[in-house]
Amino acid sequence: MSGITSRRSLLGAGAATAAGFALATAVSPARAAARPKPLPKARQIELPEDKEWSGRTSANGWAILAEATEHRVQGTQRLTVKLAEGPAATVLLYVVRRYAYEIDMLRPEELTGHTTDREVGAAFESNYLSGTAVAIQPMLYPLGGTAANGMSELAVTVVEDILADVGEVVAWGGELDPLKQSHFHIATPPGDRRLEALADRISSWNSQPGKGAGSIDAFTSSRISRSRKARNTR
Repeated sequence: MSGITSRRSLLGAGAATAAGFALATAVSPARAAARPKPLPKARQIELPEDKEWSGRTSANGWAILAEATEHRVQGTQRLTVKLAEGPAATVLLYVVRRYAYEIDMLRPEELTGHTTDREVGAAFESNYLSGTAVAIQPMLYPLGGTAANGMSELAVTVVEDILADVGEVVAWGGELDPLKQSHFHIATPPGDRRLEALADRISSWNSQPGKGAGSIDAFTSSRISRSRKARNTR
């Protein structure tokens, strides 16, 4: 998939067990834990010279929206985000919910989605214009940041587990160039069967107790192994 590099190898089995215990006991693991090693250089994504996105579609092929639907993030008190209606919203809301449950409970100002501001710092930021991208805590993890002063190893482990759930459907800014660890976008075109199948699967998780966001431990040995396999196949 364009703009995405291979996953990093983050933790050994022993480190994963220790990290799982730390995440369960830390107040804010994304801010308190040790920093990860720098990411390898990712493929460069072409940026418009004037930094003004002029196309009718965003970089991922979705139509630019004049407005988007406001969605409430389940499991939070006041958190909402504007996204394109349909399966794209289902998938991105799953990403946000897991981040809020497992990394850091978000405040309203820490989550952004659709925008009509066409000024971009990287081509993938145009995906906000189509309501098919979110930025989670962008003030902590801005465009052009580095892994050395970015997310903790614990937070990255959770993100890797989320990415294993969503497969090729979602791209993470922690694997794009320039780096933006707060960024997640839909990486498939509109109507893609992979997106629709994933959205259906997430909807089924939401209706089954003990499945989906809020019931997952990303630090079990089986999920760590699954994330490693997913990294190696992307």
